[in-house]
Amino acid sequence: MEISWLSIGIFSSIIVGLLALDLGVFHKDDHKVSNKEALIWSCVWIGLGLIFGQFLKYTYSSQAATEYYTAFLIEKALSMDNLFIFVLVFKFFSIPDKYQHRVLFWGIMGAIVFRAILIFSGVELIRLTYLPGFDIGSLHIDEFNVLLFGFGIFLLITGIKTFKKPTHDDPNIEEHIAVRIVKRFVPIHPVIQGNAFFVKINGKRAATLLFLAVVVIEFSDILFALDSIPAIFTISQDPVVLYTSNIFAILGLRSLYFLLANSMHMFVYLRQGLAFILLFIGAKMLIAPFYHLSPTTSLIVIGSVLGFAIFGSLLARKNAEFK
Repeated sequence: MEISWLSIGIFSSIIVGLLALDLGVFHKDDHKVSNKEALIWSCVWIGLGLIFGQFLKYTYSSQAATEYYTAFLIEKALSMDNLFIFVLVFKFFSIPDKYQHRVLFWGIMGAIVFRAILIFSGVELIRLTYLPGFDIGSLHIDEFNVLLFGFGIFLLITGIKTFKKPTHDDPNIEEHIAVRIVKRFVPIHPVIQGNAFFVKINGKRAATLLFLAVVVIEFSDILFALDSIPAIFTISQDPVVLYTSNIFAILGLRSLYFLLANSMHMFVYLRQGLAFILLFIGAKMLIAPFYHLSPTTSLIVIGSVLGFAIFGSLLARKNAEFK
């Protein structure tokens, strides 16, 4: 099922218009994002994402909508780890509250470009890596994709590592590869100069801590995409479904960060939930040549796991307060 590029045109118009409105009007002047503002924008982005799924349903098919919503939920869930990175980066570089939105805005603008490259090239690579049908004993395999099978193994390993990873495993940002690369080519000015990403010191151009924060966030997003993008390939190989669901999911991360930044510690079971989702999707990829799980089944499983992880975290928090 291939969706026409009309969807991309409508999608692009919505995104460009709202991003221009976001930075050019509502955040023209740097300010600390309030909980009310963050809640409104979270509802806007999530609402638009849900509405676009209905557009696909009534314009194309129910299957397109189900694939879209499943991919949207997977990306939304797996992107939650990005919120922890945002907290660490802003804390490490001492980014003032009023400049954090600008840093996240440009970080996610970069993510839109890199996600497009990864998704559209990934779909083409998958198309080229299907093997012709073959027999294993009495079992006939109609389709076997080498790349998807490799992704399945990768996601299983990643899921196991995520289970074992400590909840508060803070990386050393000073030694982050992105920081080292920037420092190699551009001098760093250690004092924040308003909302500027570059300043001139003694006639020489230098990057500010705001620029370093953007680079670290962008680089971290690319690393996280290596988990989430292979995961959505098991749902669909339609690049329009995958790209639009992916972008709608990550666009809401900025407002979600400002809404949840002070309460991320409450979701103690979120990492285990994300690990289970990775294991489920990895297993689904491995058994795909033998047994097909529908996008609806995947949507139910992933939604249930995420719901249980959040509900269990809040319940554990409530019980701890009574002790």
